[in-house]
Amino acid sequence: MRRETIYSPSGRSQPAAPRRPDDRHTPAPHLNDPPPPPDRRSPLRSGLTFLSRHPRPLLVAAAGLVALLIFWLPTALTPSPRQFTQRDIDAAVLHTLETKPLPSAAARAFEIIRPSVVRVRGLGHHDKAGDEETETGVGSGVVIVDKGVILTNLHVVASAKRVTVVFADGLESGATVVGLQPEHDLAVLQAATVPDDLVPATLRSTADLAPGDAVIAVGFPFGIGPSVSAGVVSGLRREFQSPVGKRALTNLIQFDAAANPGSSGGPLVTNDGAVVGIVTAILNPNAQRVFVGIGFAVPIENAATAVGIHPF
Repeated sequence: MRRETIYSPSGRSQPAAPRRPDDRHTPAPHLNDPPPPPDRRSPLRSGLTFLSRHPRPLLVAAAGLVALLIFWLPTALTPSPRQFTQRDIDAAVLHTLETKPLPSAAARAFEIIRPSVVRVRGLGHHDKAGDEETETGVGSGVVIVDKGVILTNLHVVASAKRVTVVFADGLESGATVVGLQPEHDLAVLQAATVPDDLVPATLRSTADLAPGDAVIAVGFPFGIGPSVSAGVVSGLRREFQSPVGKRALTNLIQFDAAANPGSSGGPLVTNDGAVVGIVTAILNPNAQRVFVGIGFAVPIENAATAVGIHPF
């Protein structure tokens, strides 16, 4: 009878048991092993996982993006400014000239001189009792010093007991005669009260004045005004026999801008708004004392010497 061989235990190692899936160590991949399966998680899930792991940097980046949009969006929506060419400028100027005509030279000159023109009134008593004050003369004047120094005609204030002036802003003030120049029919007044923003006239030499130069006469003809009339210089160095006081006036500027009683003492002005003379008389071939086309003005050089100054 055959016996089966019986093996006794020995020190030889037994073959290793197969590893469970949860073992800590995994075998190294072999070159011939197939690639691992791809991660099949959705992009949304991956993004949420990343956001949960890194919340702070993402919030900072989002805030920066919002700030960038706040500053960039208005700029992106605003159209860039147009670059104007010389043709655009020329077209705009032409359109303005066609739709909005510029004021005339006489209108511009009047606007310059207007703040300096005043109305002059000579007042006196005509009744024996001396109770009723009446107007003995009315004329015009022009401010030549901002302290209230005014040039006018002597015949406007010659018979007055009291003189008042009305400035362009409506302020009325008493005035004192502080200078006379009878040979040029001129008087210098000093107003007692003057406006805060009183503007004196600009005086211009008559050295380059010529017949044909455009001028305006500004004043209060028949007490109406300030009124402006336009014309030209008709002649220079004229002489005129004044019916008031029978004085012979010389070296006068002849002009054809309309002047009437009340215009006396007003300025004769060039187109640049500068005073070249003081209107002093009109030629009257009859006794009607109305303008017939010839007026006379004292050159401003002579008028300025009545104040004791020379403007040039």
